[in-house]
Amino acid sequence: MYYLKTSAAFDSAHFLAGYEGKCANIHGHRWIIEATFNGDELRSSGTKRGMLIDFSDIKYEIRRLAQSFDHALIYESGSLKPTTLAALQEEDFLLIEVPFRPTAENFAEYFYNIINKKGLPVKSVAVYETPENCALYEVTP
Repeated sequence: MYYLKTSAAFDSAHFLAGYEGKCANIHGHRWIIEATFNGDELRSSGTKRGMLIDFSDIKYEIRRLAQSFDHALIYESGSLKPTTLAALQEEDFLLIEVPFRPTAENFAEYFYNIINKKGLPVKSVAVYETPENCALYEVTP
């Protein structure tokens, strides 16, 4: 079995609505998406001979995904009052609404599914909130 790993980072803010603690407040992270890909066989011909996947292809997809969340306020659907949301929109802030609580665990599954839908042989996705703390999501057969 061969494994490839690549990562990309983005800076954004979030908060956990209904949480009892500091994370109920808007705060930021340098999030890191780390994706692992796997496969049994390397390509046997063509310009990508000897490769599982071209690193440039997976780096492009992961960086593109990270860039789409960079310098945004990520919030769970229904967690902001309509007046608060309207005021933030009026200020032209980059807001990203997600249908889940924006935790590292939920992001790991969310990013896994996005990468998987691209047809890439993703094995797992880890999402780091801090350099020491991450959540890992993988589907096991």
